[in-house]
This record gives sequence, structure tokens and C-alpha cells, in this order.
Amino acid sequence: MTIDECKDIENLEQPFLEYAKIVDSEDEEISKKNESIGMVLLSTCVAVCGSFEFGSCVGYSAPTQSGIRNDLKLTLAEYSMFGSIITVGAMIGAITSGRIADFIGRKGAMRMSAIFCITGWLAVYFSMGTLVLDMGRFLTGFGIGIFSYVVPVFIAEIAPKNLRGGLTTINQLMIVCGSSVAYLLGTVITWRNLALTGILPCTLLLVGLFFIPESPRWLAKVGLEKEFEAALRKLRGKDADVSREAAGIQAYVDTLQSLPKTRILDLFGSKYIQSVIIGVGLMVFQQFIGINGIGFYASQTFESAGLSNSNIGTIAYAVVQVPITVVGAFLMDRSGRRPLLMVSATGTFVGCFLTGASFYLKGSGILLEWVPILAVSGVLVYISAFSIGMGAVPWVIMSEIFPIHVKSAAGSLVVLVNWLGAWAVSYTFSFLMAWTATGTFMLYAGFGLLTVLFVAKVVPETKGKTLEEIQAIINS
Repeated sequence: MTIDECKDIENLEQPFLEYAKIVDSEDEEISKKNESIGMVLLSTCVAVCGSFEFGSCVGYSAPTQSGIRNDLKLTLAEYSMFGSIITVGAMIGAITSGRIADFIGRKGAMRMSAIFCITGWLAVYFSMGTLVLDMGRFLTGFGIGIFSYVVPVFIAEIAPKNLRGGLTTINQLMIVCGSSVAYLLGTVITWRNLALTGILPCTLLLVGLFFIPESPRWLAKVGLEKEFEAALRKLRGKDADVSREAAGIQAYVDTLQSLPKTRILDLFGSKYIQSVIIGVGLMVFQQFIGINGIGFYASQTFESAGLSNSNIGTIAYAVVQVPITVVGAFLMDRSGRRPLLMVSATGTFVGCFLTGASFYLKGSGILLEWVPILAVSGVLVYISAFSIGMGAVPWVIMSEIFPIHVKSAAGSLVVLVNWLGAWAVSYTFSFLMAWTATGTFMLYAGFGLLTVLFVAKVVPETKGKTLEEIQAIINS
């Protein structure tokens, strides 16, 4: 550890130790007071409507490709633009989300995001050509880009310490649920009607926001002391003593405001470069193992493999995601981050290899009756492996490896890289498949192997370690 890093820790240590003592005392006090968590649960349920909307938007393109291309006479390039432009909107939304949430509040940001998504879905529903169709997809992307930041932040800021981990995992689970529901509904209703179903989570969110409080931590940050205490009391219950927790939050906010501001360019200095390599590297590999290509165009893959009814594969894809994601959430704090990542990346390699092999057999005219079975099996292995680790763990590690005063700048950089990778993969997938389906999946399989090597050589285990311990490991 460098001298500068030691000074940083010394400067941060005392305020945060004081904050920890306050929080521990507050937890003991609250446990004696019959604290009500009903409002916390209601607030979480309202917020994760945004997560469900996120999944609905991402999952929309997979079951609708044939319908949209046939009805609107889209070329492959035009549909690829439609499928991928959501990532461009999400990238812009995610980059601006921090400032938006700080300026108009967490509830204001969620309300704004819902309005963008509703506008986008209506544009998709009424579209008669590519311009309005793409504009609608872009607007939904911008909306979910904001949701991707503000929903987990809001949940973390309202939840009691003992419930924070469990409640924040609901965010990822609801994203997967939204995607799976879109896959399932898309097999039985038209693409226009499926667009209308995307409005429902936003409507529930907009209504629910009238009944839940704003984040107390944001209210404290902007100096609204009366509103801050009222929101905290509403969340903790009328019989709970919130004085200690209020003091702890105020001390935490004061400490954050005293820390130096960091720009993105500052992250490339020797002090943070190792953390940047880990965070950016994980996001690059998360995308370039092909998740947004395979997920966005699952039905196309099954059709190309010769499956007589691609809806069967799409339904199986949707059903597998949810329980595997739940398993991954339980394993994250038990098995550790690194083993889960390595098992997950290995599984994506196996899944892509099997799918690529199925297209090779088809091209060679060998064992043709096994081609659809092998393709569906490969994709299901792939999505199972991705859901158990590579989907959520990179985001968890990203939140752990950066010192608290650089998280904002680091988060913007990592999100930018992630969405750029998502756009590149989702846009090029159809073209790669048209060129060589076997090569496409073997390329993703290769990135799966590289991910295993990257995690083994570069990524530290962060399970059960404090911020200072993680920083010492990274910079040793």
C-alpha cells in the first residue's frame, strides 16, 4: 500500500468508525422498539417495479423479431438497429442518472424514468416505420438507464442495516423476472400488445410513489432536515426511536461531503488504476461473452438451429433464469465472488461451445436430428451459468473495489463501458450469425475462457473484507 493510500485511510478511518459505532448502537436501540418494516417493504416493492420494467425492455426484442420484421418489412440491419439502440439510450440515461437523482431526488428520478418508458412504449405501439420504432426503443432505453442506477441506490438508502443485503438482491431478481415475463408473453400475444404490457410496471410505480417517502439520506444531503426526520420516522414506524439513526446518517453525509471530488481522468492515476482494470475488465467480459446478443435474439437462434417451434426454446430460456438467479444470490456470500465468477464463466464457455457445435453439425449435414436439441441445450446451459454469477457478481465487485470518495466517477466509467459493450454485442450479433453462426458462438466461448483467466489472475476475493482490506489487497 502506498503512503498516499495510508493517509487516505487514516483520514477516513475515524469518521467512519464513529459512524459505525452510532449505527451499531442505533440497531440495538431499534431492536427494542418494535420497529415496523412495513413501509420499507412497500417502498421496496414500488421501487422494484422499475427493475421489472428494466427486464421487460431488455426482453422485448427476443420474442418479437419475426412479428416486427414481417409487419413493418424491416431488413436485418434495421432490426439490429432497433434491438441495439436501447443500449445507447440506457448508456446516456445511466451516465446522467447520478446527477438527475441528486438534483430532483430518488423519487423524482424514478418518476422521470417511468414517463420516458411509457412514452417509448407508446411510440413502439403506434409505430408504422423505423423512425418512430427506433425512437420509442431509445426512450425506453434512456428510462431504464436511470432505473439501473436509482432503484438499487434508493433501496440501499431506505433499508435498515440488517435487511439491506436481502432487499437489494430483489433488484436483480426483478430484472430477470421482467425479462422472463416478456419472453413468455411474447409467445402468445402480438408485438404491439406486448409493448402495452410494458406500460403496466411504470403505471404501478407512478401510483406507488405517492404513498412512499423520499430517501432520508438524500433529504439530509440537500439540507431538508424536517422532511428528513419525517421520512425516516415513516420508514421505521411511529413507535421507533430514530434519533440515533438520524444522527448516524447526518454524520455519514457530513463525512461524504468533506471528501475530495474525483474526476474520471483521476481514476487512471497509479492510485486507482488496478481497481479500474478490475472493474472495467469484468464489465467488458460480462458483455463480450455475448449475453445481450444471445438474450436479445434468442428466438432467432432457435429458428436458425432448425427448432420447429422457437417458442418452446424461448419459454425454456425464460423459465430457467429466475430460479438460477435466486441460487446465485444465496451463493454469493457463501462461496465467495471469485469461485462463482469462474464457475459461471466456465459454464458460459460450455454453453456457447455446445451451441456452436450444433451449427457446425448443421452446416456439415451431420446428425441433423440432434442439432436443435444441442442448440437449445447449449443456450440453456449458457443462460443458467450467466445467471448464477456473471450477471450480478461484476456489479457487486464494482461496488466494493473503489474507495467511497471515487465511487461516483468510477461508477460512471464502469457503466459507460458496460453499455458500450452491450451496444456492440447486440448490434453485431445478427450480422455475425448471418456470416457464421458457428464462429459467433465459438467467439463468445473464447471470451468465456479469457474471463476465467482474467478472474484467476487479476480479480481479488472481496467476500467478508472491509474497504481498507480490499484496497490493501488490490494495491499490494
